[in-house]
This record gives sequence, structure tokens and C-alpha cells, in this order.
Amino acid sequence: MKKLIFSLLLIVFTVSCTAKDKSYMEGIGPVSPVKKVQGDFQFTEGPASDMEGNLYFSDVSANKIYKMNTAGEISVFLEPSGHANGLMFADKNNLIVCQMDGQLVSINTETKKITVLTDKYEGNRYNAPNDLVVDKTGGVYFTDPRFRAPQPLPQEKQGVYYRNSEGEVTLLLDNLKAPNGIILSLDEKTLYVIPSMQKDMWAYSVTSPGKLGEGKVYCELSQAEGKDNSGGDGVTIDSKGNLYIATGLGIQVFNVEGKLLGIIEFPEQPANLTFGGSEMKTLYVTARTSLYSAEMEIAGHSFSHKE
Repeated sequence: MKKLIFSLLLIVFTVSCTAKDKSYMEGIGPVSPVKKVQGDFQFTEGPASDMEGNLYFSDVSANKIYKMNTAGEISVFLEPSGHANGLMFADKNNLIVCQMDGQLVSINTETKKITVLTDKYEGNRYNAPNDLVVDKTGGVYFTDPRFRAPQPLPQEKQGVYYRNSEGEVTLLLDNLKAPNGIILSLDEKTLYVIPSMQKDMWAYSVTSPGKLGEGKVYCELSQAEGKDNSGGDGVTIDSKGNLYIATGLGIQVFNVEGKLLGIIEFPEQPANLTFGGSEMKTLYVTARTSLYSAEMEIAGHSFSHKE
């Protein structure tokens, strides 16, 4: 009888560990089950946390930006939003927004005043700005792929751009298939670009703000069964420099060397993600019709550089 009880306990322990190990990564997490914060949206995207712990996120198809306050209450922040997609705070009150209607804007979250940062390149509107990252100088790297863009493409190509703090815009890349997510390394000396239509993710040396050196393949995404060249979507980074990439399989986590550490699975396919919460240890994920969260062991990195 004792042997039977011991065997059953061993089986339960083994199953428990196996279940935990499926998504859990040592020193990273998650340390809690994935939680559905709220559903019944149309297509969630672009989450961004402010310095007070509020979370903003887009519902692209509904043409809205939502705000979730520190009490967990969700309300409409802006409608219409210009079909906002990627969001990121440049400082305490200025939210930089990729509007898929063709421009990059800044929104003061206290007054809701909208300032257009750029709406044309070489005389033509952008295709549909998708995602962005703000550097320590106030410059903005942003992607401009094909999704929700007019046809033929206004820019004739899909690109990665840089707008410096003086308002000058430079086309940095135009050779990737649907450049989508974009993020800087912790020291801002590497720019990571996440294409949606290829499995190779790219890293480029940053020689100075808005100036790129040589690029190389950073990692290759794991593929769902029956697929061979599906790419990623949004991306975020933690305090150790690990990248979290939204994919069809879930959130694929890679270390700075491009080694896959694990995959965090979600009930719906993730589109984008960010860290938030009082200690920056809550991973918020926008996934199709819902907003999800998971508590992590590690904190995320913030690109909000100014008070």
C-alpha cells in the first residue's frame, strides 16, 4: 500500500513539473497561469505602460485606444484612433502612436492633444505604420509594412524608418518581408526587427542614433506543424536583454545570443506585448479579441527615458 501511495505521489509530482516546465523558464517565469484580463474586443494590439502603472492598448479594427488604470478598470481613451497599432511612451505623458491610417503621432495623455510627427516620406504617405521603439535621444524607429495599407503601396516598398528628435526622417531598411515588431537592446547598440513573413529575425548594429551598420540573423522562429516560413509580430525585452516575440505558437523567448529559452502559450494567437505593473513584472499580451496577463520572475525594460 505504501509503495502504491508513493508511486501515485511520484506520478502527480512528475505531471505537475512537466506542466510547469511547458512554459516556465528558470529565472524568467511565468510564475502564474496566463490570465484573461478582458475579452470581446475586435483585434487588440500595441500595449504600452506608463510610469504610473496604467496600461494603454489598441483595438485596431474598432479604431480605439483603451486605457486600463492601476485598479484594473478599462475605458476608451481615444476614438477614433487613426487605426492605432503600436504604442510606446517617450516620457511621462507623451504616448507615441503608429496610426495605420498613414502617420506617426504623439498624444499627450493628460490633454489628449495629438501632434503629427510625420505623415509623409518623399512626398507620399506611409503605407500603414505598425510598430515602434523610442531611443534615449527621443528618436523613433518604426516599421511600415503592408497590412491595412492602400494598394498599390504609397511607398512602393515596405520599410523601417527613423525619425530623429528634430523631425528628420530616414529610410533605414527596405529589404525585409513585412517588417513588423521592432525593439532596441538594453544599451541601444542593436536594433532588432521582427518580420511577419519570414522565419529569420534580424539584428542590426546601431553605430549612432538612426544609423545602422551590418545586419545578421538573430534567431529563427520555431514553426507550427505544417508551416515553414511564418514570422513574428510584436516584441518586447526584459531587464536581462531576453527578447519576447509574438508568434503563432505563442510568445517565443530568446536570450541575447538568439537561443530559444521557451514558449509561453496563450488561448489566442498573440499580436503584441509589454511589461507593466508596479514592479514591471507583469507581462501583458494582446491576442486577437482579448488582453491577457502573466506574472513573471524577471522585470521588463522601459524605454521611457524622461520624467
